Amino acid sequence: MQITRRDFIVSSVAATAMSPLRSIAVSDEVNPFIKKGAGMLKGISPVISPNLLKTLAEMGHGDEIVISDAHFPAHTFNSNVIRADGINADKLLEGIIPIFELDAYATPVIMMAAVPGDTLDPSVEAKYRKALGYKGEIERVERFAFYERAKKAYAVVVSGETAKYGNIIIKKGVIPV
Repeated sequence: MQITRRDFIVSSVAATAMSPLRSIAVSDEVNPFIKKGAGMLKGISPVISPNLLKTLAEMGHGDEIVISDAHFPAHTFNSNVIRADGINADKLLEGIIPIFELDAYATPVIMMAAVPGDTLDPSVEAKYRKALGYKGEIERVERFAFYERAKKAYAVVVSGETAKYGNIIIKKGVIPV
C-alpha cells in the first residue's frame, strides 16, 4: 500500500490531536477515528497506552503501581496519574502482566480490605487472579493504609472499573535471566 505525503501528514496530525483518545481505544466502537492496529506494537495489548508503557518501563524492582477503580481519588494521593477510562481493571492487568514481572521476594499483589461492617465480592479477587495468572498470597490492607501506599506508588492508573473494592496494587520484580 502506497501512502502519499499528504495522507501521512493528515494521519499524523489526526493521531496527535486524538492522542488522549488513543489510551482508551480498545475497539473501533470506542474510538472510530483510530484505524484498527494503528500505533500498536507486536505483543503489546491495545489497552496499554503509550504513557502506561513508558511508566511500566521506568519502574524499577520493588516499585508499585496502583490499578484503581473509577471512583478512586487518584490525584489526591499521587501526582503520576494515568487515565484508562472505560477499561476494566482485569483487562488492564491482562495487558500488563505479559510485560511486567511480579516481585518474587515480597507479596506482589495488594488489595484493599473491606471497611468493617462491609463485605467483599469474591468475584473481584477471582477475576484479578485470573487476569494475572496468579495463585499466590494477596495482601489485604485497610482502606487508609491502602491510600498511604498509593501515595508512595510509582503511579496510579485510573481504570473504568466499577466493582466495589476494585483497587489493586502490583509490585514489580526482576526479570529472571
